[in-house]
Amino acid sequence: MTLNYIWLGFFLTALLVGVVKLLGGDASAFAAMTQATFDSAKTGFDISIGLTGVLTLWLGLMKVGEAGGAIGVVAKIVSPFFRRLFPEVPPDHPALGSIIMNFSANMLGLDNAATPLGLKAMNELQTLNPEKDTATNAQIMFLVLNTSGLTLIPISIMVYRAELGAANPADVFLPILITTYFATLAALVGVALVQRINLLDPVLLGWLVGVTALVSAIVWGFSSMPREQVQIISNTVANVTLIGVICSFLIMALVRKVNAYEAFIEGAKEGFQVAIRIIPYLVALLVAIGVFRASGALDLLTQGLAKVLALFGVDDRIIPALPTALMKPLSGSGARGMMVDAMKTYGADSFAGRLSATFQGATDTTFYILALYFGSVGVKKTRHAVSMGLFADIVGVIVAIVMAYLYWG
Repeated sequence: MTLNYIWLGFFLTALLVGVVKLLGGDASAFAAMTQATFDSAKTGFDISIGLTGVLTLWLGLMKVGEAGGAIGVVAKIVSPFFRRLFPEVPPDHPALGSIIMNFSANMLGLDNAATPLGLKAMNELQTLNPEKDTATNAQIMFLVLNTSGLTLIPISIMVYRAELGAANPADVFLPILITTYFATLAALVGVALVQRINLLDPVLLGWLVGVTALVSAIVWGFSSMPREQVQIISNTVANVTLIGVICSFLIMALVRKVNAYEAFIEGAKEGFQVAIRIIPYLVALLVAIGVFRASGALDLLTQGLAKVLALFGVDDRIIPALPTALMKPLSGSGARGMMVDAMKTYGADSFAGRLSATFQGATDTTFYILALYFGSVGVKKTRHAVSMGLFADIVGVIVAIVMAYLYWG
């Protein structure tokens, strides 16, 4: 029901703003909203169809990895941690392997690989769901951790900064890493408290301390490295890892005498079906967001926040970057556009330009992921998924602002 109210809220708020503008003699808002319905519907369809090839590829490769045993090996290594985060999932269930691969792809910034792996994980978690229209605890934990967007290597953001003339495109790397880690940690702790997962469990606590140490080591390592090498190394690590994963799947299938080609075809057939299944959900949400934005409601929200912040004496340098933060939970492409606009207007190396890049890398697109993942399995009752996803977004925004002042203030 939460998503239903939010969806209706986008339309009704847009309608209210449009009526106020119309009474003031400006009829352009309704023309813009009408056009947004067509544009956003097309965008939702294009995204779904565009995912078909990638879904076909990665669901096929995942089937090869499962048949050859590669995913099972990885799952056994990290299963002590994930079993405690997902107590409803049996230790030997294939969902754990898909969850692990999805998180790994996300951390490396491999969006094209992460999405189909995430959809596969959600479908496998759905097989354990006794109430098919209601999200389980495991599905919510998985989805909220995805919306928190833990990314070790924000390749695309560094590329945009390079294209827009940043002196050092990689200087946002460490602030983004720290921000996205805290957002993910907040998401994990928040959902764990709601679901009454024991965070003081020695194994769970040990893994959290270990991951924190790993992130700290990465921060230290890159901070001591010549900055011009950061982007090169990040790209190399991501690409080598991607190809390494594919080859390891194929090699293990060969060693175990699995017919990799047939396994690939079997898994790939699922790709088209999933792509078609998510179209209604994406179109519904993207049209609502498009209308909300076209009405001018987002601009009014930004202006209102700016005035509130001014009342409290908050530095107005953060205001030009706020549209990116506000748009990020709603639309990935919209937030990207806001980030690019901030960098073009104020400069890629300006405080606003760098902060907008940090906002962009802090978390993932909450409502897009909700529509995509829950839509792929027909879940309608999202329970605490929306509130926890937005909680992670808020933490990400706060930490991003703190990081911006620490690094560029």
